[in-house]
Amino acid sequence: MTSQNRLSRRLILQAGAASAAFGAPGLLLAQPKPVKIGLVHPVTGGLAYSGGQSRMGAQMAIDEINAAGGIRAMGGAKLEAALGDSQSRPEVGVSEVERLHQEGVSAYVGCFASAIALPATQAAAKYNTPFLIDVGVSDAIVSRGLKNVFRLAPGNGKCVDDAFAGLDGVNKAAGGIAKTAVIVHEDSEFGTSTSRLLQSKLSGIGIEVKEVLKHATPTRDFTNLVLRIKSVKPDIVIMSNYQNEYVLIARTMHQQKVDVMGMFSVLGGGFNYKLVQEQPDVAQYMMDFNHWYSPRNPKAQEMRKRVEANRGLFTFEVYCSYNSVKLYADALQRAASADKEKVIAALEASTWSDHFMPYGATKFVNGQNQGGRAVLLQASKTDIDVVFPNEFANVKAVFPRPKFS
Repeated sequence: MTSQNRLSRRLILQAGAASAAFGAPGLLLAQPKPVKIGLVHPVTGGLAYSGGQSRMGAQMAIDEINAAGGIRAMGGAKLEAALGDSQSRPEVGVSEVERLHQEGVSAYVGCFASAIALPATQAAAKYNTPFLIDVGVSDAIVSRGLKNVFRLAPGNGKCVDDAFAGLDGVNKAAGGIAKTAVIVHEDSEFGTSTSRLLQSKLSGIGIEVKEVLKHATPTRDFTNLVLRIKSVKPDIVIMSNYQNEYVLIARTMHQQKVDVMGMFSVLGGGFNYKLVQEQPDVAQYMMDFNHWYSPRNPKAQEMRKRVEANRGLFTFEVYCSYNSVKLYADALQRAASADKEKVIAALEASTWSDHFMPYGATKFVNGQNQGGRAVLLQASKTDIDVVFPNEFANVKAVFPRPKFS
């Protein structure tokens, strides 16, 4: 570099510094580098609806954070979504993690399905990249000692325990009339692990498991499975499966007029406003223990209005992903850096509470938020209400449900 070039460069830098000192835009003040977040969701394949909802929620949080000035402790750094599609297949989820790593992501949010989250988080652990689990309830996700994995929502162990407290309360209020159950579950990690937990708990509340029926995802016809339920004649049917199969089983049972005291699910993938909107007669009186927002929280009501104003549905995938991104942004702010080790340390020490879930302040133990909790819900033909626990409930459960005429 010639002395003339060095002089010119020095003058330009001095001019930039001077303009910044007097409040004018600096000529060469660089914008902070954006923080890339890898969104790994199944936006094609059998889980595409739920994956699309998850992506929407994460993107809403990113847009909101950027509009508010970005990460202020990092000079207003903006968040940038790097999109991945697991195609509803675990091996593709892993390849997307690897691809997004090459693109320089600082964290991941995903994966909706436990079967995808398990290998995807393992792949991210090789690079010590923070992985925020938005939906993915298998407790195996956070029990393997991976220091990079953090889940804000409760896993299926806590959900099943709390679900049985809710179901027991509803049944006792009706005189303990439900004595038998059939469990229906999809055959991947999510449904299988949840089913095992269900079977181990039902006898403790005086309900006998008559049969356990599993099915593949996807499955297009449940006629034979529903005929089997009809022949067993359980008092309640308990389901754990994803969106399409959940709705199809419920619809087939309604069409076959299978009389049970209650349709109950734990983390039922299809129990949402889509079901109420599209299948109101099927949805009525169904109960589910699941992730939900706090219905009395103004932030939740405001966000629901925003989603519905764009003709969307306020399903749990939306706000679980939204709050996961917000949690990560809080860690960035406290770490004042996207450095992976610093962010992981910030997450480990998190006491974040600026959410609208029925949770307390965040407290992670081995990557699992100890303050997370799900709630017992019941659908009407027009809405979904919280019926347990009492501090969040807005109606009483209808149980047993009316018989078919």
